[in-house]
Amino acid sequence: MLDQAWRRQTGCAIGLTGPPGVGKSTLVSALIPALRAAGRTVAVLAVDPSSRRSGGALLGDRARMSSDPLDQGLFIRSVAARDQLGGLAELAMPVITLFRALFDIVLIETVGVGQSETAVADLADLVVFCAQPGSGDSLQFMKAGVVEIPDLAVVCKADLGAVARRAVADLKGALALAVRAGKAPDVAAVSARDGLGVDDLTLRLLSWPKPSADMRRSQAEAWLNSALLARFGREGLASLDPARLTLPSGASPFAAEREAARDLLARLGRAPA
Repeated sequence: MLDQAWRRQTGCAIGLTGPPGVGKSTLVSALIPALRAAGRTVAVLAVDPSSRRSGGALLGDRARMSSDPLDQGLFIRSVAARDQLGGLAELAMPVITLFRALFDIVLIETVGVGQSETAVADLADLVVFCAQPGSGDSLQFMKAGVVEIPDLAVVCKADLGAVARRAVADLKGALALAVRAGKAPDVAAVSARDGLGVDDLTLRLLSWPKPSADMRRSQAEAWLNSALLARFGREGLASLDPARLTLPSGASPFAAEREAARDLLARLGRAPA
């Protein structure tokens, strides 16, 4: 199923990342009706902190999202981050692949992240970094490794006025150091409470270029490497023929992972799980 879904992906995955409490869930809740009004089907993957007792998601992010339970064009799923430190869950890539094959837009909300959790950049087609007014000056933004990955930045809670405008200026200054392809990421100001900037942000997301075959191949190879590293460690990954980690355009990373795992398990004298 996953191999077929990989070949049928037509949707765009948008990753929303940023510090805890910045307003990611509230922003997602505001984007859902705007995207649905534009005629797009939407899936949401909310990566929540894990329960220490059950290991499951605490569902705090999902609880902040309002949705119509009868809407057949909307699906929201929470998953637990568990022991993953990149802001995503281990099953994020398979879930995102299925969602991209079934929905037009996939919104990925990461766990509240700090300064170096950038795993979403390897999976999403578009990364939106969310900041909030009063969270720090431009120097604080500059030292945050997570600011190096966005395609677009959003200052949430823009209804706070002058402090929000200062945050926009600080973020623009920080992103000026993260120029890619001759251009720094744009910065938008949004207030989910007042609806300020939501329509403009929605238009930006919908007009974003479709992911290229090269991007899909890079995503596949990044996931393949991380999956094998998690399962077999550095030594296991290093023992593989490098050709197994380089995929042709359109190749399924899930099939490649199964084949590589079968090879490594055979060397260990163990049957595939």
